[in-house]
Amino acid sequence: MSRVLVVVSAADELVLADGSSHPTGFWAEEVVESVRVLRDAGARVDIATPGGVRPTVDPVSLTDGFGEFLASIDDELAAPLRLADVDVADYDGVLLPGGHGPMADLAFDADLGRLLVAFDDAGKVVGALCHGPAGLLAAVREDGSFAFAGRRLAVFTDEEERQGGLAVPYSLETRLRELGAAPQPGAAWSSTVVVDGNLVTGQNPQSSVDTARRVLAALS
Repeated sequence: MSRVLVVVSAADELVLADGSSHPTGFWAEEVVESVRVLRDAGARVDIATPGGVRPTVDPVSLTDGFGEFLASIDDELAAPLRLADVDVADYDGVLLPGGHGPMADLAFDADLGRLLVAFDDAGKVVGALCHGPAGLLAAVREDGSFAFAGRRLAVFTDEEERQGGLAVPYSLETRLRELGAAPQPGAAWSSTVVVDGNLVTGQNPQSSVDTARRVLAALS
């Protein structure tokens, strides 16, 4: 049985480009489908956040019955693992769902960065979805190099950000390119998944199920 760590943002606000504060959190569909697909396939899933803080769901994302599933795992969301306490040896892979929250905390989290470098160096599956790849920004090696430089990946695109209309503080797609990664954008709002070795990434909420399935395939 595979064991997967699902890392969820604990941020509840994002400071926008104009300095104003925007309520945010994790995107319900991305956490729900990630956990559901993995568990339905028999994987063991643990949820972790920075500091073990209970994560906040972006209220805009509570559609299509996702709230019912979140209620069914509320005990786990109320007491997630602390990233600082996670041992990579206990897991076969890690998956980072999105929402804008990861841009506020996971992108700068040293514990997550350490874990991602260790997962990647061990050849274990590293998955990220939508804005979840913001967490990859934290994966800096001791020599200052970006762990995922040269890797092909999917991420919420600049075009989707423009269409969404939120003035985010930085372009995630552009930041990843600047660090040497190679985003492979699909059509806006299409289910797009990119697999580069052990790295499995999805572009947007529409990619949630397909990303989790590709993570499963990589685990097997």
